[in-house]
Amino acid sequence: MDEYTALDLSTSASTYKKAQTRFSEIVEIFFEELSEMGTLDVVLKDLGWQKIKSNWQPPVVISNYMQSTNLSYA
Repeated sequence: MDEYTALDLSTSASTYKKAQTRFSEIVEIFFEELSEMGTLDVVLKDLGWQKIKSNWQPPVVISNYMQSTNLSYA
């Protein structure tokens, strides 16, 4: 699994290399679609990005924690 929380995107594949390739593709599509719809600024602001001197800056990651959970099936 490959993810980029600053864009709220993730993908998965059978290998890490395939996940990286898929992720690159989805990021490209994400920005193309937002540009075509004219909503890039709105979406990035909603995701916590800041525009500083015409450059978009992603939100700062304060921590990264993975929680394990056991699921029981009835």
